[in-house]
Amino acid sequence: MSDQRFIIEMGMGNDQYGQDYTKAASRAIEDAIRHSTIPMFDALGMDHGEMRVQVTVGVQEPDKVDCAALVAGLPRGQATVTAVFGGLNVTNPDTGNVIVVASAAVEAFLRKQG
Repeated sequence: MSDQRFIIEMGMGNDQYGQDYTKAASRAIEDAIRHSTIPMFDALGMDHGEMRVQVTVGVQEPDKVDCAALVAGLPRGQATVTAVFGGLNVTNPDTGNVIVVASAAVEAFLRKQG
């Protein structure tokens, strides 16, 4: 039986001063899931552990993202995080400071029902 996606949320996060790609990605993930709630688990008596969570974060330097740390921060489900090229780096021309902007897509899957 195959998985069926039932949620997709998008978010954006940034790190304004530390050029920390993991921090920006974490904030993007938090932004994506912050306003979500899934009452169907309680309503149907389902375990959150049955849910597969697939997160994709886009940043300019994907190799600088600690995906394992991001997985550890996710609250539910069997999670994976993949970092890909995307997002945006914005450089202040006066100071040289680089603001790291990350985007995230958080998808949740369950085994196909019925």
